[in-house]
Amino acid sequence: MRIIYSSLFLLFLLAVGCKKDASKTEQQEPEISQAVIDEAKAIHERVITLDTHNDINVNNFSDSINYTSDLNTQVNLPKMNAGGLDVSWLIVYTGQDSLNTDGYAKAYENAISKFDAIHRLCEEIAPDQIELAFSSEDVRRIHQSGKKVAMIGVENAYPIGTDLANIKQFRDLGALYMSLSHNGHSQFCDSNTGERDDVWLYNGLSDLGKEAVAEMNKWGVMIDISHPSKEAMKQMVALSKAPIIASHSSARALCDHSRNLDDEQLLLLKENGGVVQTVAFRSYLNTEKFEARNKFMSGLYKKVADSLGVKWYDRSEFGSLDDDTLLKFIENRQQIVSISNDLAAEMENVPPDVNVADFVDHIDYMVKLIGIDHVGISSDFDGGGGIEGWDDASETFNVTLELVKRGYTEEEIEKLWSGNLLRVLDEVQIIATELQ
Repeated sequence: MRIIYSSLFLLFLLAVGCKKDASKTEQQEPEISQAVIDEAKAIHERVITLDTHNDINVNNFSDSINYTSDLNTQVNLPKMNAGGLDVSWLIVYTGQDSLNTDGYAKAYENAISKFDAIHRLCEEIAPDQIELAFSSEDVRRIHQSGKKVAMIGVENAYPIGTDLANIKQFRDLGALYMSLSHNGHSQFCDSNTGERDDVWLYNGLSDLGKEAVAEMNKWGVMIDISHPSKEAMKQMVALSKAPIIASHSSARALCDHSRNLDDEQLLLLKENGGVVQTVAFRSYLNTEKFEARNKFMSGLYKKVADSLGVKWYDRSEFGSLDDDTLLKFIENRQQIVSISNDLAAEMENVPPDVNVADFVDHIDYMVKLIGIDHVGISSDFDGGGGIEGWDDASETFNVTLELVKRGYTEEEIEKLWSGNLLRVLDEVQIIATELQ
């Protein structure tokens, strides 16, 4: 791979003739003092860093290919160790398909395969390095032992089908949060994607979705409102007896994307006692910078992919791909992006990338609007997330450094990284015990 990379790097730069002139003085950010860096390192070491959204591919959970190696993934154990990421929520994701018995059965099979993969990592492949947590008490105990912590979230309740008993089954397997839809309306609720064509199935929750809210409350599964529609979110808040979360969303006031939460939603979240996990996803942070950079980089991605003998697909094309093609692409995507970013760094007049500063701008905004107790951190790594400065788990420290630079205290940083989310989990589980 190193030979291919080097050849590509030199040939491409010669072909486009735009290598940087070393004699030119580049604009650089003001130098950070060693005292600030040392303070940030000390805080980063002391707090529990928790990322609520990391997608997985079951092919990376075998005896020979798994997270004990530094795979071509944004999250794995070596990268977590390098960046000081303590807790990774591994995601049981299922794409939206037909609302019928066959669709539900196929989705259920997919979900179980991902639960099995996560358990295999923690119980068979690397039990000495990572352990599955079912509560905040587990998180602290495992962290104290020196091991990394795995937690499970379900992205899209579609695999539940119409049998709400599956909610408890998923909870028993480790699911501690679940979204009732993804990209597309589910049997439970409308998705935010309805904004594209103003077509809705339920104008919020279906009757089955309302029952699902009660079941999730009963079994201690946090309700995730990152993908459902705004109206569905408002109905979930009204019905839920427990706080809710947005596992990976940012502020719509700063970036007008349907996956982000507007001020009304954020204030409802605060009133409910929940937390929004700010997401490091380029197109959800700064539309103008993302679109300019993406327009330039798309051509670069395609050239790099072609040099590696694979095809590049834009995110808008994912829905048209069959499962095998999509999985193969995801396996190669991070390598393509990494090489392309290295190439872009050696070129002039490249549009700036969305970065950690843009990410923390969203944290700042939401902390100011709803308070430090209701904001957290997520990446959506291996699911499209990642920004300059936090493009994989090995760069996790850079988020803490930016927070320290902006004057956040250790107590506030601890809340953002894990305290707020674990507080909500505690409250949800206490309420579940009462309901049971």
